[in-house]
Amino acid sequence: MATPHIAAGPGDLAPLVLMPGDPNRARRIAETFLNDARLVTDVRGIVGYTGSYRGEPMSVLASGMGIPSISIYATELFRHYGVRRIARVGTAGAITASVSVRDVVIASAAHTDSSVSRLLVEGMTLAPAPSYRLLRAAGDAAERLVAESAGGAVHIGPVFSSDHFYLDRPAVFDALDRRGTLAVEMEAAGLFAVASAEGGEALAVLTVTDHLRTGEALSSGERETYFTRSLRIAAEALLGP
Repeated sequence: MATPHIAAGPGDLAPLVLMPGDPNRARRIAETFLNDARLVTDVRGIVGYTGSYRGEPMSVLASGMGIPSISIYATELFRHYGVRRIARVGTAGAITASVSVRDVVIASAAHTDSSVSRLLVEGMTLAPAPSYRLLRAAGDAAERLVAESAGGAVHIGPVFSSDHFYLDRPAVFDALDRRGTLAVEMEAAGLFAVASAEGGEALAVLTVTDHLRTGEALSSGERETYFTRSLRIAAEALLGP
């Protein structure tokens, strides 16, 4: 049942999928977080593995960078592989002063400058948002993690999914900040839009690796260390009701 971008066979992918952008991070999740993970696809270097987490089958598949890329993989997972839930586990840049580097942001909505919000229903602009069940489960998991003193703050609120990584737009970020937007990233809106179109559920749990206001940024080693908290929150949410 291979698709143009995924070479997994029938039953090779679990109904629950963790989705980082980076294929190397997907490999590390399989090796260090999932149990008994096996490689099931590696088309174009986008690797996917299936193992288990707390006894439940769970897969990890990289998405690549940007809304077009994650939209391809999410569509094929939902439409052809029987996937029910996808949790993006990625990085973000903080916009507002109340969010710090090393914090976790769980996206409650995804503003975007991408056309994805206008393509799915003619004449309308959709508001890409996660599954409420996954969002609530992620919030519950975050509360337990904070209670265990397992890291810094966790925030729930809107993010901005941008089509442009290097475009300098201080006025846009000022306006988003005034309207309660917590951070900027590049994939959540696409994932949420695909999930709504395909009848699936989606979530985005993001590690804040840099701050647009202060210029502070994590090193590559620190990114891996702090990434574990968002990964645990996302995996627990996937297992939720």
